[in-house]
Amino acid sequence: MNKVTRAGIGIMVLKDNKVLLGLRNEDPDKASSELNGEGTWTMPGGKIDFGETFLQAASRELKEETDIDTNIEDFDVIHIRDNMVPTAHFLTVGLLLKNISQEPKVMEPNEITEWKWFEVDDVPENIFIPSKHVLEGYLSKTLFPSE
Repeated sequence: MNKVTRAGIGIMVLKDNKVLLGLRNEDPDKASSELNGEGTWTMPGGKIDFGETFLQAASRELKEETDIDTNIEDFDVIHIRDNMVPTAHFLTVGLLLKNISQEPKVMEPNEITEWKWFEVDDVPENIFIPSKHVLEGYLSKTLFPSE
């Protein structure tokens, strides 16, 4: 296996102090996660395609996963972190999107089974690790952890 570092984005959609999370399918093949995220709650996001900026990727992924339309100017960078498991390494850019008026729709039901709003300080225990890192970065106002 040719191991490479990839880049991805996680989007913290915030509305009325609630964060949007989607439940990943429990089937690893359907959950579409090289970072072992099956059965966890996750923020919208995904891999950055070749030739695409991380802001373009954020706008595309949000539309593909939730049917929420955005402009790249709507995002703020809030966290950057390496996420690694034995078989994958991603540099994840955490972005914040606030005050949306649209409600999310399940657009990829094989991958994400539902979208739900959670209080920022009361998210499920089984949160996808990159999403957990983005949330922790937001709450601690830490752009890049030193660990």
